[in-house]
Amino acid sequence: SAAYITRYLAKNIVAAGLASRVTIQLAYAIGVSEPLSLYVDTHGTGTVDDAAIEDAIRGIAKLGGLTPRGIRTHLGLNKPIYKQSAAYGHFGRTAAGDAFPWERTDLVDDLKAAVGK
Repeated sequence: SAAYITRYLAKNIVAAGLASRVTIQLAYAIGVSEPLSLYVDTHGTGTVDDAAIEDAIRGIAKLGGLTPRGIRTHLGLNKPIYKQSAAYGHFGRTAAGDAFPWERTDLVDDLKAAVGK
């Protein structure tokens, strides 16, 4: 679920114009639902500070605090959506409906508001 949410966040950061390239790392520990670490690196392409993007991600309530449950709920990962991704991979694809929710760019306004853009 962390791979899906980091893809989703990266796409939204780029779509919001906060960077043209971004790497996001999340670190979890067994038995701890909140991530131990959130790291954003825009590789010098950011229009705002990387730390501001990290704070913006942490501040978006509808993400569920980036807990495994919050991620599953926000992206609908408990639904039977994986049949279409069984071939040709999970990322960088489009499909009818909401088959790949990690490819949506519906956080753009929330991210812009959180960083003051």
